[in-house]
Amino acid sequence: QVQLVESGGGLVQAGGSLRLSCAASGSFFSIKSMGWYRQAPGKERELVAVIPSAGSTNYADSVKGRFAVSRDNAKNTVYLQMNSLKPEDTAVYYCNAVLVTSYTGNYWGQGTQVTVSS
Repeated sequence: QVQLVESGGGLVQAGGSLRLSCAASGSFFSIKSMGWYRQAPGKERELVAVIPSAGSTNYADSVKGRFAVSRDNAKNTVYLQMNSLKPEDTAVYYCNAVLVTSYTGNYWGQGTQVTVSS
C-alpha cells in the first residue's frame, strides 16, 4: 500500500515563507514524478509545481520566481519552498506522485492547509 504523507502547512503573513514536505512510503518500484497541486475554496484543483524523474520541472505561472520544488530521491520526498507568499496562495495543498507498482498509478496526499493573511 502506498502512502503520501505531507507536512509543513500553516498560517503565515503575506511576504512570509513556508516549506512543505511530502514523503512517499510503501511498496513501489519507481517514481515517475512528484509534485504539488492546490485547491482554494470554490475553485478547481490546480497544478503548482511538478518535478519529473526525467525532464524539466513545471511551475504554474502564478508561482514562478517565488516557489521552488525539489526532490530527495533517497528519501522519496518532495519539497515545496514557498517564498513571498500572497493571500491568493491560500489553499489546501496536495502532494501528488505518479508511482510504478504493478501498474502506473496517480497518488494523492491528504492535503495540508496553507493560509496567508494580508
